Amino acid sequence: MITLRQMRYLTAVADTLNFSRAAEMCFVTQPTLSAGIKELEDRLGVQLIERTRQSVMLTTIGEDITARARQLLLDAAEIETVSKAHRNPFEGDLKLGAIPTIGPYILPRALPKIRNTFPDLRVYMREEMTESLIEGLQAGRLDLILIALPFETGALEIMPLFEDGYQLATPVDWPVGRDVEMLTEGGQLMLLEKGHCLQRHALEAYPERRLSVQDSFSATSLTTLIAMVSEGLGVTLLPNLAIEAGVVGVSAVRLTPLPDACPRHVVLAWRPGSARDALFKELGNLLQGDG
Repeated sequence: MITLRQMRYLTAVADTLNFSRAAEMCFVTQPTLSAGIKELEDRLGVQLIERTRQSVMLTTIGEDITARARQLLLDAAEIETVSKAHRNPFEGDLKLGAIPTIGPYILPRALPKIRNTFPDLRVYMREEMTESLIEGLQAGRLDLILIALPFETGALEIMPLFEDGYQLATPVDWPVGRDVEMLTEGGQLMLLEKGHCLQRHALEAYPERRLSVQDSFSATSLTTLIAMVSEGLGVTLLPNLAIEAGVVGVSAVRLTPLPDACPRHVVLAWRPGSARDALFKELGNLLQGDG
């Protein structure tokens, strides 16, 4: 009989393409994992993995069966979650993912409220890019994600939290009074590197304008952007959420509110039909108060 343990062995090998690391992930010895994979192949009558001294790779049928194994493991985990949720949906572990331009500015002040409201809930947090978070949610690696729209989310359940507008961050000697108009002339707008959804959101803040972007520079964090602005190397758009959380600090930059900029929309997202739907909505209500 095919077992969930064999499915875990197979997906671990698929994730690592290395039997030693896969065994470590599954907390078993390498011979035990290899034997489990061999038993699975014998049971199915097909080769799932091609293994040489130099490489490990899935066969075509191995890739197909691995995809189905992931879904089986996700369904099995959901069965356990449903059972726990039936007893008490507000206890146990919660794997929460957030994008770097939201998580650090809302979760630190929200977590004490979450702990006080749900004392039996253990929240584990991860910061990743939006695409990775959605993939992790769909694969069952995460339970709940905190992201910003617009972004393609497929069939996920979405709970809107709040809108997050922008301010223009400029060097202190930047000419006063022209604000966004100068962005279309000077080619000085600095943004986060590709992969950060905030880069696209910032460009969409003024869809009717063609904002000039400094192609020679991109940053990995808002802190880096602010440092570059303070050195007089350009300007950027900062989200109000980060500004209110103190991201600018004592940096030598001037902030100009942009009330007419199109905001990004901060939301919670989870898998449809989740047994912890009620918990996620309660958490959303708490986070709305911190937006």
